[in-house]
Amino acid sequence: MVNKVILVGNVGLDPEVRTLEGGAKVARVRLATTERLFDRQANETKEHTEWHTVTLWRGLADVVDRYVRKGSQIYIEGRLRTREWMDKDNNKRYTTEILADTMNLLGRRSDNPANGGQGQPYAQPAPQGGYASGAQGGYQQGASGGYQQPQASRPQPAAPAVPADDPDDLPF
Repeated sequence: MVNKVILVGNVGLDPEVRTLEGGAKVARVRLATTERLFDRQANETKEHTEWHTVTLWRGLADVVDRYVRKGSQIYIEGRLRTREWMDKDNNKRYTTEILADTMNLLGRRSDNPANGGQGQPYAQPAPQGGYASGAQGGYQQGASGGYQQPQASRPQPAAPAVPADDPDDLPF
């Protein structure tokens, strides 16, 4: 079974970040994604904006708290999760949200409202668990509940070399 969501959008409100009694940090982000469709009959482009609630835990919530603000453009990978609760009138209510596993900060660094648009580099987790400054990067929820940079894509095997003296020995 597969439950995977990928979103690229703009944050509509400053994130809501809380620390729970046990010390775990959780962030909630409202993310807008917009589809642009061309209506041939009206000869115009129409937009449809969808709003998503994204929940990020622990290390990802730390990154959101430090770097994400209203207007930030982010990339999210996660899964759908539906919760139910009872409202004040004792009616059962439901909500579907995205539980994030990966988040990438997009856009130019100078566009980031969290650093005042000053073009300062984002802090990224270093392999030793500290922070290193550098270009924008992605953050993933790790098995230990922390966050880490995503693994680089696996290198593709090189195509076999074709000897120059044998044109019939092609690699395909």
